[in-house]
Amino acid sequence: METRRCVIATAGHVNHGKSALARALTGMDPDRLPDEKARGLTIDLGFAHLELEDPAAGTRWLADVVDAPGREQFVKNMVGDVGAADLALLAVAADEGWMPQTEERLQILACLGVRRGVVALTKIDLVPEKREEREREIRKRLAGTPWAEAPIAPVSAVTGEGLDALLEALRQTLRSTPAAEDIGKPRLAVDRVFTVKGAGSVVAGALIGGALRRGQTVVVQPFGGRSRIHAIRQYHRETEIALPGARTALNLPDLEPKAPDQPRGLARGQIVTLPGLGEPSDTADALVRAAGRPGAGAPAIKSGAVVRVHHGTGSYPGRIALRDREELLPGEEALAEIRLGRPAFWFAGDRIVIRDSSQRHTLGCGLILEPGADRRRWRTEAQAAFLKRRAAAPQDPRAFAASLTARDGAARIGLALRASRFSEKAVRQAFEELAAAGEAVMRGELALDPALWRELQGEAIRAIDEEHRRHPKRPGLDLAKLRSRLKARLSAPGLFEALVEELCRSKEFVLRANVIRRAAHKLALPPKLAPLGERIRAELAAHPFDPPSRKRLAPDPDSFQALRYLLSAGEAVAVGPETVLSAEAYREAARRICAFLRRRGQATVSELRRELGAPRRVAAPLLEKLDKEGITRREGNLRRLGPAAPPEEASAGA
Repeated sequence: METRRCVIATAGHVNHGKSALARALTGMDPDRLPDEKARGLTIDLGFAHLELEDPAAGTRWLADVVDAPGREQFVKNMVGDVGAADLALLAVAADEGWMPQTEERLQILACLGVRRGVVALTKIDLVPEKREEREREIRKRLAGTPWAEAPIAPVSAVTGEGLDALLEALRQTLRSTPAAEDIGKPRLAVDRVFTVKGAGSVVAGALIGGALRRGQTVVVQPFGGRSRIHAIRQYHRETEIALPGARTALNLPDLEPKAPDQPRGLARGQIVTLPGLGEPSDTADALVRAAGRPGAGAPAIKSGAVVRVHHGTGSYPGRIALRDREELLPGEEALAEIRLGRPAFWFAGDRIVIRDSSQRHTLGCGLILEPGADRRRWRTEAQAAFLKRRAAAPQDPRAFAASLTARDGAARIGLALRASRFSEKAVRQAFEELAAAGEAVMRGELALDPALWRELQGEAIRAIDEEHRRHPKRPGLDLAKLRSRLKARLSAPGLFEALVEELCRSKEFVLRANVIRRAAHKLALPPKLAPLGERIRAELAAHPFDPPSRKRLAPDPDSFQALRYLLSAGEAVAVGPETVLSAEAYREAARRICAFLRRRGQATVSELRRELGAPRRVAAPLLEKLDKEGITRREGNLRRLGPAAPPEEASAGA
């Protein structure tokens, strides 16, 4: 029998029997807080476990039952883990029937994308005569919602009547529930933080998006704290690996719970994930839908309104800006920019719940289309087209990939959509499909918009030809000048290198050192200077990082002319007033320095000099030149990689 995992969330109006139902189904009391037991109501999320066998499907379900609070002032807690639920159990009491908060809970479930559910008509022992009337009422309320065909199971948690039928309804609904997907991007939304004596901090929450392993290094967003996972528990058992689709507890001994003296500690609302999956941001562009049914009199969402945004288990103050309208009426949807008061760690494809600033009303929901959105783009037509394309197919990685290349012109495949609910495999396949359809051009790790690619090639060719016309005695166009001319169009790292490689692949262009020219463009030293040029080449090659001074290389006027030719031809590079390197030595020095800084992060002149085996008279001006070109960056007595440092795979051609 196959074992599968799922999360079942209860929801409903206060005192409609959710917790009693969870106890009857699981034998466990989900109310864990002393105040909850004393007051007889659920304040925070409660948890229980249910093992449900389905012989007809050959499946054994391990279900975490999340009991969400029903009272209005605790709705913010309800939003917590419900978004990670595979299905919901909506409780409606037979004695009271459908209530305003029942409607709101249904809206929140829809907002969070919970499309599968079972309705439990509870407390049928109190008013058995109203059973059929309540079922008709519920079915009418569900009409026009994703739950229109959801099974309705009359049940009494007191007498046990209907429990077997409710369990069967859960089995039938789970049969159509897909297994939790592992896309290699695990995220655990923290809803509990506590300390275990002798073990340290423990965080708990629902795990989605991928597996986590004991010993793995994780990062806690948005504050960026790192820790190694010391231990993992799922279903009250220790395990080496936590699979997605279940509540999970992680022992993170390297971090402390948040406290007045520990403001960057662990807390509810954070996300435990892997390094390298993006950064938190305070802005996202989204597709927003106003809650409620058209004409129902629910509050509208007004552009510019101060709101409360719920994402995962976090609650954020924020402001919403609608595009091309001033308000959004119930049932309507529009593109919107969400600005938060503090950063959140969110992915494209995530769902959010929007409530008013007092948290008394649920205003609507949103689907994140671009996390980390650039606020300067919000009102542009290009951004509108980008968002509309994504909003039209929110589950299609190809639509997201196509929108990116169409807007930006280029994308690095390994980095594109890393902050999304698409796996790397799905993203790569999406770009390959775009290329096969002629909607993208693939060059190594780059995916390019065909129109931009043609324009870049045309502009580069015009620049080279222009250099030949204006300066026929020069060997060609310096790559630095070409890069500067195209700078505004180079929208992705490595794009310039791919362009140069593309031009030279055609055999119509030749790259020699740092100069590109047409293959038909010929330039040579005059016969009387040729031997001097060969001598200078040989001396530079013999001592690549410790060459003779410029005066020794060119002690007379003829040698000076030969050296000037080699410099203009790009065969040699002046790194200082008195120092010249061969172009090959300069590129190799830049490559070694970049590699060293990638390994070490920073270095002194002395450390880099030793790495090259170069004297200080060469190393110091060499680094100053690299600073000017942006390949390195000086910080006091240290050097770090600069903004123009080539990508690692391209650094050999820097």
